[in-house]
Amino acid sequence: MEKIWLKNYPKNIPHEINPDSFTSLTDLFKLAVKQFGEKPALYNLGTTITYNTLEKKSRDFAAYCQQHLKLQKGDRIAIMLPNSIQYFVALFGAFLAGLTVVNINPLYTPRELEHQVNDAGTDTIIVLANFVHAVQEALSKTKLKNVIVTEIGDMFSKAKSHIVNFAVRRKGKIAPNYNAPHIIRFRELMKKGKRAKLNEVSLSGDDIAFLQYTGGTTGVSKGAILTHRNILANVEQTYAWVSPVIDSGNEIIITALPLYHIFSLLANCFLFLKAGILNVLITNANDISGLVKELSKHQFTVITGVNTLFKALLRHKNFKDLDFSKLKVALGGGMAVHKSVADHWQEVTGAALLEGYGLTECSPVVCCTPIHLKAYHGSIGLPIPSTELKVIDDAGNSLPTGEIGELCVRGPQTMRGYWNKIEETANVLCEEGWLKTGDVVRIDPEGYVYIVDRKKDLIVVSGYNVYPNEIEEVIAGHPGVLEVAVIGIDSDKTGEIIKAFVVKKESTLTKESIVDFCRDRLITYKIPRRFEFRDELPKSNVGKILRRALKEEEVL
Repeated sequence: MEKIWLKNYPKNIPHEINPDSFTSLTDLFKLAVKQFGEKPALYNLGTTITYNTLEKKSRDFAAYCQQHLKLQKGDRIAIMLPNSIQYFVALFGAFLAGLTVVNINPLYTPRELEHQVNDAGTDTIIVLANFVHAVQEALSKTKLKNVIVTEIGDMFSKAKSHIVNFAVRRKGKIAPNYNAPHIIRFRELMKKGKRAKLNEVSLSGDDIAFLQYTGGTTGVSKGAILTHRNILANVEQTYAWVSPVIDSGNEIIITALPLYHIFSLLANCFLFLKAGILNVLITNANDISGLVKELSKHQFTVITGVNTLFKALLRHKNFKDLDFSKLKVALGGGMAVHKSVADHWQEVTGAALLEGYGLTECSPVVCCTPIHLKAYHGSIGLPIPSTELKVIDDAGNSLPTGEIGELCVRGPQTMRGYWNKIEETANVLCEEGWLKTGDVVRIDPEGYVYIVDRKKDLIVVSGYNVYPNEIEEVIAGHPGVLEVAVIGIDSDKTGEIIKAFVVKKESTLTKESIVDFCRDRLITYKIPRRFEFRDELPKSNVGKILRRALKEEEVL
């Protein structure tokens, strides 16, 4: 497709970027340290560290991984942490040691953790003590042998660390002793790493930076292979997009979205690392009152979020009293930004709420609203530099401008493929480099892209992708369930909520018993909020349950 969108690029935005400006994310990190060494890099719960300190701590972590754990270049390390200084230390420490990072949601159940760890083939994990119980339960079914456990205050001063960690234990959030074998205490690790030698590792753009897991239409979570070049290309693309309003070394970004999510990982970590930004880490964004209180301490210039987070902030009684005089960029992603929320946000803050579109397989950004727009636009913006788009029909034929079809993407940010899944990779990624997104769109004559529909069965809950097959598989395991089908229905609060249609095997089956069954097997946002019991479910002539028919019934 002709790049008709280039005519609407903001002034000074390049049409193409150089994806090989850096050889690895380690080089990007080292340059940031060199340029902004004594500037503050991270703030978390009242503690601030500089870029120089972050590098030293990351090198200590890397040295321990090399010398004590004997991890080699290319080995996978799982990071199961909320937003914290430890996350950054482990992340850049892993890269300095030449490792591949596997991000894991700290709230995963043992079943979900087990699959991801085994599929990635990792024997090392770092986890917050609050969530170590899940690792303990999954341990016997995995090949994990190195379990690094950190407490939330481990990167604070010694006095503050004792106070914070003691307070967390007193609240019963964690057990003071861990029963899992192979436990490595983070504080001890850092002491030993400080005395160990770090052997420099040579990395190239083709080396794998992340196995970033995403759901699959079959319900099996797949690891998208994202190379250092993929991530670096998306950094260059997005930095070019926002650079006209960025003052390097003098910005403050609010990181409320979890860093294990690809949107926050790219936008809040790597993109603004290049700009020497101070990253304000919000460990628990579900506490909106606490988040608003934290926002009041900073004259923040950038904030990212999902529609539900922006809506929750706007509903808080104290949010409108914050100082928004320095706010330059507010970026929504992960799910559609609603016009009512965008308009309200601009009314309260004075800043337009921009919208981006992407997917894990694209590292993730594909399109973004031009930064010069002063109000909600309704589209997902224009393709970012060095990105090609085309729209195809069901037969794979390219469609003309304005026609509705499936969006395909090609660019240096596109993944190499799915980890150990050749057939699944071939289904979405062709030899010419085009990635089929499964999203139905139209592109107008000005090059703006509009989402018409999402992937056929995908449910998006507060920005998180949920795939029905996984939920159905879990519920089907309940002894009282005969058949089940899961769909998403619209929700003003979370974008969508999950509804399950169930045919009983046992007449005594209740909604409550299914929810209790799910709690031990699914993260909270994947548990259905609504249930409907039926005598039978609609099926095709070959016996396949028709979710489409159920969704159509909900609309009527």
